Amino acid sequence: MSTRPLIAISQRVDRVPARAENRDALDQRLTGWVCALGALSLPVPNALGDDLAGWLAALAPTAVLLSGGNDIGDSLERDGTEAALLEHAARAGLPVLGICRGMQMLAHHAGATLVPVGGHAGTRHPLQGDAVLSGAIPAEVNSFHNWGLAACPPGYAVLATAPDGSIEAMRHRALRWEGWMWHPEREARFGAGELARARQLLIGE
Repeated sequence: MSTRPLIAISQRVDRVPARAENRDALDQRLTGWVCALGALSLPVPNALGDDLAGWLAALAPTAVLLSGGNDIGDSLERDGTEAALLEHAARAGLPVLGICRGMQMLAHHAGATLVPVGGHAGTRHPLQGDAVLSGAIPAEVNSFHNWGLAACPPGYAVLATAPDGSIEAMRHRALRWEGWMWHPEREARFGAGELARARQLLIGE
């Protein structure tokens, strides 16, 4: 049996009307990024409903990663799955990383309001803040989102912002939970700094 950490990863929901199917999907690059952390990926189905608790108990992931894709409200089953994952992580003391929509879900779960943002889809921009100056957060990132946070959620601290002031990274003050608004898996070469930070957060190394 492998002793590598097992990270539960939420999946996007793709509607395929021509086949009357709702498909769970996960970018293969994100699986590769998790492998680069030294962990194994455990994609979480969105159709488990009340069976999710038993599924988590049986497979016992060691961390949770909320992936990108879908705006909150686009897929009620995904929204429910991710809310349940966060509740499980809080009870079990598991670390969590939210990427793009995943960071928005962390904020939403904490009661924060999401607002539309312009100029953040399909582009790159610099980051600013003490975490950037210290080298803990990249100085420039990709950007693929149309929604941002109106304010920092209760219980969280801001790590970095975009030049327009929108929050790009945050950490929970008490839990090992963190959110990044960019996609580290979409870089041509995975950033060593991001891998090291995620490894420390999710694996504790």
